Amino acid sequence: MTTAKKKTRTPRAEHGTSLHTAFKEIRELIVHGKLSPGTWIVEGDLADRMGMSRTPVRGALHWLQREGYVLEHKNVSKSRMVVAPLTKEDASELYSIIGRIEGLAGRRMAMLPKAERMEIVQSLKSYNQQLNEIVKARPSKAAGIFDLDHNFHRRIVESGAGPRLMALHKAIEPQTERYWRLYASSIIHDLHLSIAEHEEIISAIATGDSDRVERGLQTNWERGAERLAHVIDVFGERGSW
Repeated sequence: MTTAKKKTRTPRAEHGTSLHTAFKEIRELIVHGKLSPGTWIVEGDLADRMGMSRTPVRGALHWLQREGYVLEHKNVSKSRMVVAPLTKEDASELYSIIGRIEGLAGRRMAMLPKAERMEIVQSLKSYNQQLNEIVKARPSKAAGIFDLDHNFHRRIVESGAGPRLMALHKAIEPQTERYWRLYASSIIHDLHLSIAEHEEIISAIATGDSDRVERGLQTNWERGAERLAHVIDVFGERGSW
């Protein structure tokens, strides 16, 4: 007589879900500056904060380490995780990468039928006009710079990127967003330069010039990195002390 083996349910799916949730929540804390650059990470505190065990939090931290959001500091007795600092070199590399990804998306978008392109042009003009109003208002509206600039670029990416390009963009954008968010209000005196670069992109989209659109997007990000470098020179590389 044989006895049936008792089946046990594995917690893999739940663990996987918890790991993904922990990764997204910790990444959001880092991107929004709620875990500031240079902050020592206490695994237990994060677990308590998110209401989960240390296991998915530990896994999420190693995942974040692979993607460059956190670094491991080791000494003779122990190692600890720290939120990665914001440096000029990192910003330059990230802005260069996202500029090329968006350039490819813009090139594809410029090949859309004219009616579709002109609809996109109108929404981009609206975002740019609102940025221009911030230039006139100066510091009183500086907090809105990031959202408007983000919406401008997101409209282009979503209109032109295919699934693979969109996946690449989603992977790199949060890393870039750390700089974008924390320094957006600090570049208000140079905002007119970004607006002019946007106008060039909009004009190229309107004419369907794919080369010009791609070049314009890459230029906007590259010059943005240069402007950011000047800000970092003034305020310092956050988290590097």
